[in-house]
Amino acid sequence: MPRRSFLRVSAAAAAGLAAGQAPLAITGRAAPNEPIRVGLIGCGGRGAGALFNALGAATRVIYPAKGYHTENVAEGAAVKNKDIRVIALADLFPDRLENVRAQLARLGVRVPEEMCFTGFDAYKKLLAVEEINYVIQATPPHFRPAHVLAAVKAGKNVFMEKPAAVDAPGVRMILEAGKVAASKGLSIVAGTQRRHQFGYIEMIKRIHAGELGRLMYAHCYWNGGVIWVVERQPGWSDMEWQLRNWNYFTWLSGDHIVEQHVHNLDVMNWALRAHPLRAHAMGGRLCRRTPIHGHIYDHFAVSFEYPDGVMVFSQCRQMNGAEGKVEEHIVGTEGEAYASSRANYIRCRRGRPWRYPKQQETNPYEQEHQDLIRAIRSGKPLNEARAVAESTLTGIMGRESAYSGQSISWDQALNSKRRWGPTEYKFGPLPFPPVAKPGQYRFV
Repeated sequence: MPRRSFLRVSAAAAAGLAAGQAPLAITGRAAPNEPIRVGLIGCGGRGAGALFNALGAATRVIYPAKGYHTENVAEGAAVKNKDIRVIALADLFPDRLENVRAQLARLGVRVPEEMCFTGFDAYKKLLAVEEINYVIQATPPHFRPAHVLAAVKAGKNVFMEKPAAVDAPGVRMILEAGKVAASKGLSIVAGTQRRHQFGYIEMIKRIHAGELGRLMYAHCYWNGGVIWVVERQPGWSDMEWQLRNWNYFTWLSGDHIVEQHVHNLDVMNWALRAHPLRAHAMGGRLCRRTPIHGHIYDHFAVSFEYPDGVMVFSQCRQMNGAEGKVEEHIVGTEGEAYASSRANYIRCRRGRPWRYPKQQETNPYEQEHQDLIRAIRSGKPLNEARAVAESTLTGIMGRESAYSGQSISWDQALNSKRRWGPTEYKFGPLPFPPVAKPGQYRFV
């Protein structure tokens, strides 16, 4: 235990004894009157957003054309959840960490300098702070498996952003983390927030209750515009630029079918209570012509085969000026269901149609943290590791099928030996592979 943490906890324990109360217990659980003690790993836009969601603070997002994207606390924002304490911050880059630290200061939340860690090993330093019982993992997805596994081994509950990984070795590591968490009575909640959105929850309950009859096929889409991009700055090495512009490199993001479309694929697995058996995909790169967009594709189309002959047709696209469509459509013998972030409804061939009341919806980005906090306080762990691992592998199947031009089975994908990324993390040269060409790229 770091000396400063030991002194802080010892002081809290002494104060408790002086007041005639039991000392603070340093465990992965928190009693109803005990604070949630948060450590944030990854201080980019999503990490800041997740932290502010946990605090219940309003946020607004700013995406500068240069440098890095940030998430700032809106003017007049306040912390709603007073029983949550931010203990430590960790990020590779000091500027990103200081940005989040400054935003927290605007809320009156102070993180001391000795609890701010930077560098490739920053997450290890944060996990060594024993008083932390709630870790938010929001680095680029490549680093997620190792960090999540280390966190649960250190006895921490985890909120992890999606996707779970960028390759099969990473997925297998997340599955292991889920088992470790279960053995220790810890919780893992993922950033697949639709599983915490009331409209989706009620719609899936009705599907599982048989309102659509026997499920036959489904469609899911994430067709949107180009997301933020970070221009390379003078003095940045290959490694630094790729890490700051991480969406556009497969080793860091998994490509957008994994990083973004995982939300819709997760709904498919959830509704069908299964993962796909095989993927047949195609995709390409039509509008991304410059090195600033790395080497990922800008569109995918996948046909997934699920058990019992159910087919799921998937589309995802990142192109400006094209039609936007982010939703799911599930068809059964007795009706069909439509779902999106705006509405959830079911049309049945018998009976009245159902629609979830919009006024009863909650903010799922906050709700996922509320559900995790409730699990910690109640001692009833919530473990979403397997669900998000399987949804992530579903996206990886689609990507590898499109890259290679071959059909990929679930077992092939899960047992793949391909690991994306460097073997050593250091700043300097880091060439990235060319855009994958079907028929030339080989699935391993």
